[in-house]
Amino acid sequence: MKQHELDALTALRRAKDLIDKEFAKPLDVPTMAAKALMSPAHFSRQFKAAYGQSPYAYLMTRRIERSMALLRAGVSVTDSCMEVGCTSLGSFSTSFTQITGENPSAYRLREHPAVEAMPACIAKTVTRPQHTKMPAY
Repeated sequence: MKQHELDALTALRRAKDLIDKEFAKPLDVPTMAAKALMSPAHFSRQFKAAYGQSPYAYLMTRRIERSMALLRAGVSVTDSCMEVGCTSLGSFSTSFTQITGENPSAYRLREHPAVEAMPACIAKTVTRPQHTKMPAY
């Protein structure tokens, strides 16, 4: 790997770390791209090539991942939505369902005994949301 490729990956990692750390704050692609010292379009292409999903999809995955933990703890769907930085309950519910295959209310009501018995570091890995395909109607 050439030095400029390593430098680009380092810059992308800074932006990814920003998303991981500041997921609950308002983040947009220009802000993320600025952290990586790239133009928004170039950043989006490079991020998707490096991490397999767009910066926005990665941000929403982090938000849904955190909301899943809140919902398991009994936090309401609305409070969970706001806590993770989403401002629209409808968009949050749609994204949650697309990513997990289950709506947030159903997820909250379901028992999660296996997750509760695991150490937190293992539970985080096991419960990480995986994008699911929505059926075409």
